[in-house]
Amino acid sequence: MTAAPAAPSANRLPSLTGLRWIAALLVFGFHAGTMRIIAEPDHQAVVNWFFTLGLSGVQFFFILSGFVLVWSARPGDSRRAFWRRRFAKIYPNHLLLWALVPLVGLWFADPVNVGAALENLFLVQAWDPRPGHFYSVNTVSWSLSCEFFFYLCLPLVLPLVRRARPWALWAVVVGVPLLILALWPGQALVPEADRWWFTQVFPPVRSLEFWMGVAAAELMRRGRWRGPGLPLASLIFAVTWVVAAQWVRAELWAALLSVAYILVITAAADADVRGRRSPWRSRPMVWLGEVSFAFYLVHVFVMITVLRLTGDWGTGFTGWWGVAVVLGFLLLNLGLAALLHRYVETPMMRRLAPRRPKRTVGGPAAVAAPDPLPAPAGPAVAPVAVPAPRTPDRPSAYVDSR
Repeated sequence: MTAAPAAPSANRLPSLTGLRWIAALLVFGFHAGTMRIIAEPDHQAVVNWFFTLGLSGVQFFFILSGFVLVWSARPGDSRRAFWRRRFAKIYPNHLLLWALVPLVGLWFADPVNVGAALENLFLVQAWDPRPGHFYSVNTVSWSLSCEFFFYLCLPLVLPLVRRARPWALWAVVVGVPLLILALWPGQALVPEADRWWFTQVFPPVRSLEFWMGVAAAELMRRGRWRGPGLPLASLIFAVTWVVAAQWVRAELWAALLSVAYILVITAAADADVRGRRSPWRSRPMVWLGEVSFAFYLVHVFVMITVLRLTGDWGTGFTGWWGVAVVLGFLLLNLGLAALLHRYVETPMMRRLAPRRPKRTVGGPAAVAAPDPLPAPAGPAVAPVAVPAPRTPDRPSAYVDSR
């Protein structure tokens, strides 16, 4: 194998942080639409038009997670240190929500599934196909269960990624959308009751998106990536979004969007490396991206809780009140996310995470690893396959169908 070109260098990739907020916003819009907060048909139609594919925000997060973790990996970093940093990043917020959600549930006399709660506590719930288990407690945490699996695998696989030939990495980038597409006929091999779980939640299946980001990052790290610049990549994404939402069958959504997402992610990273203009690295966008993980974790829980407390769950708001309520939820969740980020996430990262090894001169750019969520889904989360959204059996068991 010929020697790889010198890796590009930059201090940060702030555009990818800003894009995290866009992904989180897509997931929020999708959930606000499926909760039917807006009763006015014309207003709801607008929300549906913009956010029908919003469940794909978790897919974006999974791809982005693989990209950034490989881009920021440093020689000399041990597996234990990597796992400890990822634990420090996502577990404190998860633990707080894991304790808070059942406490609020007691107020509404919601039943508690102890087994499902324990699975959720240890982030293994995504492996259990039983209803009420993989979407347990804080339902969006299913994507954290997937991310934990990705984190466990990456340090074991990374040495192979570093030695892989460029054609093998390109095979992963090109092959993942085809594998996602193949899941539609492939799910016929799974019992019908488990097909949703298999295509949307099962960690090995959802890891396809993660490995796509891993391969793209390694190609870019070696200077072997070939893709459009940020303006063209953004246009391709916008066109793909509109076309998929309006004229493409649901079976094709996730495969098409995986291509659009990887083009935007790599183009935004390249813009940062080369110092080109990017709308995603402004100070407000970077801040929104930094709080996006906390926003993702709280948004469904907060909206359902408020609507249940006010007696408006499932009724919707007429006129412009529905739009106002959705905007109010957006601001409320953003405020709570800012508090969670500042007083839980950041200090616990400082306390629990080990120091990173110093980067060697000429190594790839350092960048904060992305939050798992959108996950999404979180689900993220776009799901690998996207059937029609399902209605929850009861408010406390809201299905985060990303």
